Amino acid sequence: MPSRTLTRASGALTALAGIVLTAAATTATATAAESAADSAPASGSAAPVVTVAHRGASAVAPENTLEAVDAAREMGIDWVENDVQRSKDGELVIMHDDTLARTTNVEELYPGRAPWKVADFTWKEISTLDAGSWKGEEWAGARVPTLRQYMKRVTQNRQKLVLEIKKPQLYPGIEKEILTELRKSGWLSRAAVRNKLVVQSFGADSIQTVHELRPDVKTGFLGTPAVADLPEYAAFSDQINSNHGTMSAEYYAAVHALEGPHGKRLESYTWTVDDPARAVELAGWGADGIITNKPDVIAEALKDAGFGVAAE
Repeated sequence: MPSRTLTRASGALTALAGIVLTAAATTATATAAESAADSAPASGSAAPVVTVAHRGASAVAPENTLEAVDAAREMGIDWVENDVQRSKDGELVIMHDDTLARTTNVEELYPGRAPWKVADFTWKEISTLDAGSWKGEEWAGARVPTLRQYMKRVTQNRQKLVLEIKKPQLYPGIEKEILTELRKSGWLSRAAVRNKLVVQSFGADSIQTVHELRPDVKTGFLGTPAVADLPEYAAFSDQINSNHGTMSAEYYAAVHALEGPHGKRLESYTWTVDDPARAVELAGWGADGIITNKPDVIAEALKDAGFGVAAE
């Protein structure tokens, strides 16, 4: 658990939250279990579910590139997800791994600089890398984008964004830098914050920092906290975004029994789900969003199962 949260909560408050949660979760769990009995509801009867393109449409295009964002747009997918890290000279770049080796030709161009950490390369060096050939010859020449370039493309495409702060412990102060860039890109306006942005991380302290710096921004914690600990996360996180293998109807019910920091029902986006039947099952249990490498396939499956498109 995040240390700052624990120090803020008194024992009495934690106990009270546990009592409230238990009662609410028991009722909500029963309701969720009943509604999830068949997983796929009758057409038009289900709550809408968000489909999020994981690192863009990464099953068909190189992940975390502008090409992957465009591929998602061509599929009609509104929501995309990306990962942000920082170069040696302070440029915010879109990259999932903390090393450049898997998705670029960095080993070929810089053979003597193993393990090729993102933080050990300048933006000028990163900008020369081929980030597409590993996915297929047709993607040769795709580049690692900066956060600024990425936000410009997402804006042009009229898309929405789940932005992940990747390994924030490696990049002290990155939360403020990301928020500064989002503000410059027009993504901290009232309309943007309300309708088309989520900032998430596996780092609870990082998400707490985002919430403290910009309380209006919607946030998500990546993980599956114990049910008893959920009230503490709900103090600074609007979403609990969990690996699909850890989820159940009961856990979704426990999440939904709480309100996040903006006074709305706590949500759960679930990752990474590429199997249509599994996506429908999770939606039937109560998933608010499905994060997937195959957004076109999953969106179609959810639609066919009667789950509408979320109007956010």
